[in-house]
Amino acid sequence: MPRAFATLSEAMELQLRITRDELGQIVRRQADFIISQQLPSGAIPWYRGGPIDPWDHVECAIALDLAGRFKEAAGAYKWSCDTQNADGSWYSTYPQKDKNDFTKDTNFTSYIATGMWFNYLATKDLSFLCQMWLMVEKAIDFTLSLQQPSGEIFWAMSPSGSYWPGAMLTASSCTWHSIRNGINIARALGIDKTSWTEASDRLHRAINEHPELFDKINENKRRYSMNWFYPVLTGAIRGKKAKERIDKEWSDFVIDNWGCRVALDEDTTAVAETSELIIALTQIGDYKRAKRLMEWTLKLNDDKPGFCRGIKFPEQVPCPPDDERATWTSAALILAIAALSRV
Repeated sequence: MPRAFATLSEAMELQLRITRDELGQIVRRQADFIISQQLPSGAIPWYRGGPIDPWDHVECAIALDLAGRFKEAAGAYKWSCDTQNADGSWYSTYPQKDKNDFTKDTNFTSYIATGMWFNYLATKDLSFLCQMWLMVEKAIDFTLSLQQPSGEIFWAMSPSGSYWPGAMLTASSCTWHSIRNGINIARALGIDKTSWTEASDRLHRAINEHPELFDKINENKRRYSMNWFYPVLTGAIRGKKAKERIDKEWSDFVIDNWGCRVALDEDTTAVAETSELIIALTQIGDYKRAKRLMEWTLKLNDDKPGFCRGIKFPEQVPCPPDDERATWTSAALILAIAALSRV
């Protein structure tokens, strides 16, 4: 994930075929769009009238902090605090419309630690971090309650309270990153969380040394591009192994001049996945391809609120329809710009 900034002024130095002012306008407009969809409660749905899921809600809050919209980001975290379940989890979506919405996703739950760590890096507000600590602690503890002796963390708890018998590589990689950020928060507050460090090490070994642990429910997930690049994006897989992973499936998932596919069997690119792939590339120092992807993505920039979610081929038309724009697309783009600002 990109490091945080007090503002995105540093990100204006990108060596792209776009001026500093134009890039700044894009960032401001995407942040404005996210805020325009934010509810008075602080919740950030996909779009007004759409679902709220805890992960994308936090992703949007991270983007707002990166864009310097600290008040709105704080409001989002307060909503998370207000809606957290007693066991530290959140439901998969809000509001709950059927029994399946009461699933408690470990990745969705642990991501609050990533959000709060980025909030602290952006604002240096130790008092707010302290205020939100109990929320973070409960979330990580819930997540680790589903960790298995072999290191993997089961994906979710069902509405009936039973565990989903398996772990997904994409979710596990993000969860590992979130646990590490929870450890960062604990250290900043002077709190010892040795048990979290040990748990994160077990999960890291599982991801890197025992891929078979993720095969139970991961077979159909390999078709998704996130399964390809998320271990690299989060830093769960690094170095030569990370570069080899990206190179191996690049031609399968990337459509030249457009961006990253959602899935192998879908001729549709997604700005969110492309933005996240950009972040993954910056993690391995591949700035040339990262900038190329950003240039392709910014071809879709227009004057409408939000940002085009993706392009369907061979028609080369927006998919879904251009009036269905999502806050998480805008958030992912802001995070990618922040990541590239390190170049």
